[in-house]
Amino acid sequence: MAEPLKAMYNKEFLRSLGTKIHAVYGSFDAEDFTAAAMKEPWEELELKARMRRITETLGAFLPSCYEEALDILYAIDKDCVGFPYLIFPDFVEVFGGREEHWELSMAALERFTPKSSAEFAVRPFMLRDPQRMMIQMLAWAEHPDEHVRRLASEGSRPRLPWGQALPVFKRDPSPVLPLLEKLKADPSLYVRKSVANNLNDIAKDHPAVVIETARRWKGNNVNTDWIVRHGCRSLIRKADPEIMELFGYAPEAGGAPLVAAAVLAVQPAEVRIGDHCELQYALTIREGEPVRIRIEYGIDFVKAGGKTSRKLFLLSDKTVPGGSRLAGVRTHRWADLTTRRHYPGQHTVTLLVNGREAASTTLLLEPQNERGTVQ
Repeated sequence: MAEPLKAMYNKEFLRSLGTKIHAVYGSFDAEDFTAAAMKEPWEELELKARMRRITETLGAFLPSCYEEALDILYAIDKDCVGFPYLIFPDFVEVFGGREEHWELSMAALERFTPKSSAEFAVRPFMLRDPQRMMIQMLAWAEHPDEHVRRLASEGSRPRLPWGQALPVFKRDPSPVLPLLEKLKADPSLYVRKSVANNLNDIAKDHPAVVIETARRWKGNNVNTDWIVRHGCRSLIRKADPEIMELFGYAPEAGGAPLVAAAVLAVQPAEVRIGDHCELQYALTIREGEPVRIRIEYGIDFVKAGGKTSRKLFLLSDKTVPGGSRLAGVRTHRWADLTTRRHYPGQHTVTLLVNGREAASTTLLLEPQNERGTVQ
């Protein structure tokens, strides 16, 4: 089993960081720093808690003057590249939030983000003064470095995973839209992914805003078209009629069903948590012109309280001739994930074509005991 991500913050990392700092700041005691950072309950701390522990310990061992502390980090940051060095932007978040430090902190986040990412550290600044920060973000959107341009978009996402939500933009995304306009044809895929994810965030609260944006943007630039498609993915999964039409998915024709026939089977029909099953499907498309179809299967997962919640999984997305017969097999695994825990009970499995249910069946998920056998 792979080590958890938090394991990157270990004694070796801390000693290496301490040695780098000691080389430019002789009074820094690398061993005492390492011991202080790893004080109990270190082993129980998860990733972000470990990162924050290291940040706070740095603050205790570096000069109390924020500008002097930044100068020390600047002296070593060329050798501090990669995900673990999120601690540098985190240092800015923790110790650079005072009004008199604003310019220093913006310069530091701009400098550190290409080496790791400042997408999380910028959020508290956004929460405190969104208007001022959006002016900064608009300036960063024109930066020559793709990492800084990405920060402009990623830092303003209303629903950034692992980051603080931005309720002000969940309520009203209009301040974010001029920023996305600046980046809508960015040559960097790294930036375009962030713009698309920002749009997808907005779509969860303001679908009409994203639909209107998609209509304006689509067809003007190949890079923009990629953003539009990826940014509308949640609306496509929901089979929003306007979005399905915009992207050319076949509608029902004069009341004639798109799918003439469909079957779905699950083998075996009883599995235990941690095991897997095979989904077998076949469907026939109505006769006529070629049509674009999106085939998915949905599982109504049983939750801890007994209620269910559907999650969709893509099987195929393509244009096919009228009258086509399509079939396939997909393995589905029932192992617990960090993002999804399974609970025993009857699960409904549904085949969907362009968002409409075409066939369904059920599967009984059984529990495990401590030895991994069925109870």
